[in-house]
Amino acid sequence: MILVRLISKLPLHVLYIFSDFLYLLAYYLIGYRKKVVQDNLKHAFPEKSHAERREIEKKFYRNFTDSLAETIKLLTMDENEMSKRFLTKNPALIFDLVDKGEIVIGMCGHFFNWEGHLLTVSSKVQEKCETIYTRINQPFFEKLMQTIRGRMGAKITEKKSFQRNFLKNRKIPRLIVLAADQRPNLLDIRYRTSFMNRQTAFFEGGEKLAKRFNLTVIYAFTSKPKRGHYEFEYRMLAAPPYTSHEPHSITEKFISLLADNIREHPDLYLWSHNRWKNQTNPTTEASQP
Repeated sequence: MILVRLISKLPLHVLYIFSDFLYLLAYYLIGYRKKVVQDNLKHAFPEKSHAERREIEKKFYRNFTDSLAETIKLLTMDENEMSKRFLTKNPALIFDLVDKGEIVIGMCGHFFNWEGHLLTVSSKVQEKCETIYTRINQPFFEKLMQTIRGRMGAKITEKKSFQRNFLKNRKIPRLIVLAADQRPNLLDIRYRTSFMNRQTAFFEGGEKLAKRFNLTVIYAFTSKPKRGHYEFEYRMLAAPPYTSHEPHSITEKFISLLADNIREHPDLYLWSHNRWKNQTNPTTEASQP
């Protein structure tokens, strides 16, 4: 950890030199998860030519290695630099409600650099931010990410403990950040629908919480104007009352915004994640509503 902290002290433009090297290594020499990335892009953008998909692929790997450098830098990056590099637009949609004593759910996708976004938001509301995560099996990286994500005061809650903790703390106003595009475990799957040209399973935890406790749901539309700078535009996804909402209405709206975000900025999405693994397993079909 000491070595990582020392590396984090380097200016970001120096860390980008390491990122450039990692890009060459990951893309041209090792081919890190290249088959997964290519297969995902081929299904998601069948209308694009091979050359167009290859351009997205290369930009994705650039963004991927840049995000690694940026995440290491987040271990020591000060709030002033953070606010310049990770710009939040329409933050009042969240912070005004939290200040009024409400709980807001932020449903987001895995766009670069989500770690910088999380840390920037938590720097503004400190302990009034809670992020739900899946534990990393490697102890060193688990400790590292816990340290980075919690350094501005945000509460870090493991996914399996979230439901119990929410019921215990349902009166505490805060922003709850859910990465709602992760592949659910087979027993967790609640809803299947078409997404990026494939049948896909989604969690419905965010929708269930929002409708049960009348919570506002926000989506962060992600873009990257230039290297090392990101913009997260908050958009209203759903708001109470939910008396007229059909089943899956919030989840479907999230999926629609997620797909729009991907189509507008395809190289920012985490294509190396095997999102569609086991999606045709009979067990998953049986567990849908």
